Amino acid sequence: MAKKKTAYFCQECGNESPKWVGRCSACGAWNSMVEEVIVKDTAKAGGGLSLGLSEGSAPMKIREVETKESARMVTGSGELDRVLGGGLLAGSLTLVVGDPGVGKSSMTIKVCADLAKTEGTILYVTGEESARQVKMRAERLDALADDLYILSETNLDTIEAQTMKLAPRLLVIDSIQTVFRPDIESAPGSISQVRECAVQLLRIAKANSIAVILVGHVLKDGSLAGPRALEHIVDTVLYFEGDRNAQYRVLRAVKNRFGSTNEIGLFEMNSRGLVDVPDASKLFLSERPDDMPGSVVTASMEGTRPVLVEVQSLVSESQFMPPRRTSDNIDIKRIQLLLAVLEKRVGLRIGSSDVFVKVAGGIKVDEPAVDLAATVALASSYRNRSVSAGTVVIGEVGLAGEVRAVAGAEVRIREAARMGFHTMILPKSNLKGLEQKESIKLIGVETVAQALDAALE
Repeated sequence: MAKKKTAYFCQECGNESPKWVGRCSACGAWNSMVEEVIVKDTAKAGGGLSLGLSEGSAPMKIREVETKESARMVTGSGELDRVLGGGLLAGSLTLVVGDPGVGKSSMTIKVCADLAKTEGTILYVTGEESARQVKMRAERLDALADDLYILSETNLDTIEAQTMKLAPRLLVIDSIQTVFRPDIESAPGSISQVRECAVQLLRIAKANSIAVILVGHVLKDGSLAGPRALEHIVDTVLYFEGDRNAQYRVLRAVKNRFGSTNEIGLFEMNSRGLVDVPDASKLFLSERPDDMPGSVVTASMEGTRPVLVEVQSLVSESQFMPPRRTSDNIDIKRIQLLLAVLEKRVGLRIGSSDVFVKVAGGIKVDEPAVDLAATVALASSYRNRSVSAGTVVIGEVGLAGEVRAVAGAEVRIREAARMGFHTMILPKSNLKGLEQKESIKLIGVETVAQALDAALE
């Protein structure tokens, strides 16, 4: 009997190694390499895997390819539809990722119930719970529908047979780490199982025009296969951000073949599950303190909509060396750059102080337009002087201390005026072509020093 060929796979990123190593060379994860049997390609020679992507194997001229505008299925959640680009597409494969307990199952069962009322047959496959448990949760969330079917199964062959029998408009797999193919000897949740099951579900989706949603868990210890191995297979990857114990969740698209990857959806977790929060600016500023040093409001663009968020900073004298630099929602390297600009270009001696920066509400902000707001917040806390509660600050900061223009200045101004702010500090180059609004005063600045004078006067 021939010896089975094995290899070691990283359970975080799927990197393959011929021998065991303590640290993955691709992603740097420790103790994540697990030995698995190499899966043989069972497809016939010259056959390959048919994904239903084209009608034939002969090359075609791109001008001769027929395209049809497919109608999207409205999920019933405006925030989810925004992130998806307008709704679910038939034949698409979507991966929803998040920590256990963040609200993935609550959102998907509610979406299934809403679509069952408008689109027809929906199949929800659970590999972690019994059908009775799923119904109990659906009753609590008011997510019951006549055309919503529940299947408690982990064998992918059985799932495929039931899917072909029902022909649903939407198939939900909760979760992909519990599903297995019998012809693969690896345990469920391993890289081999997760990857091969995802490929087979991709074939089911494309060949039968069924929208498929895969639910995946992310664990820091790497005990279950991470979703990174699936990101190149699926069409859309949605990540849940936020602490499971927090009230609000942010859904962000990191990959989307059918829409923008910059949109976010905001949800509130309550007794009815995840509820849409359409006015994000009002939410993030609802508990902002008045006349507090280190607090600055900025307008961040999340896809096509502006969101007002509060950047908070705390600068205090350090008793230890080197001082601490901590930032949860803004890249710490960006904060270090801004601190260097304040030291060199403005003359603030912050080098011996501890610095803590965060964005209220837990949303992650990574666009350059928040640079000036973070800089003003740092200087405000260091000088112990507050910024006016009616002021919004936007702008990109360069290494020379200059303030550079940002995109979408007009829509940011409109959002600030809608929320009742009376002053906006922005790059002077953005004032070209903009009219001074009576409801909001626009102050153009060219350097960080000018912005600090305007904000902390």
